[in-house]
Amino acid sequence: MLKGAHVNAGDVEANTEKEHPDVVMMDIEMPVANGLEGVKRLKKYRPVTEILMLTVFDDDGHIFECLGNGASGYILKGTQPAKILEAINEVYNGGSPMSAAIARRVVQHFKQAAPFSSSNELSTREKELLILLSKGNSYKMIARDMDISVHTVQQHIKHIYSKLHVHNMGEAVAKAIHNRMI
Repeated sequence: MLKGAHVNAGDVEANTEKEHPDVVMMDIEMPVANGLEGVKRLKKYRPVTEILMLTVFDDDGHIFECLGNGASGYILKGTQPAKILEAINEVYNGGSPMSAAIARRVVQHFKQAAPFSSSNELSTREKELLILLSKGNSYKMIARDMDISVHTVQQHIKHIYSKLHVHNMGEAVAKAIHNRMI
């Protein structure tokens, strides 16, 4: 249910105090206070609210600043409306949706990170799921392809995050590729 729409992030605290949203979809370029500032302020004021970025900016600076400030997902404008609704639902359910191009940039960034060194090996099923995630598939598509429920997909993802010591899908995919796990 849509609770509000606002043209800038200048009053993010007051707006979320009135509306109590579970998910906020935010652009980067806005007047008064932009989305970069908005993410930071919202996460500080209301950390339980999930933030999904919907923007045209696909450069590393914007991507990593938003994710570093607390955004849970990052999709590009031009994404099909059905995919946007899916991304909102995914963020609400604890996922971190990203447009395929954004996921690729995250992967490239983490390929330069330190190698993975953990005794926690991923199961064959978890590796299969990570491969599907790396191709930009949604939880629903993965559930269909693997013949499991969306809830089971979410549980696998929680285990993957725990085993890889990561916090989102982009980090998980990047770490798995970097360490030749998938």
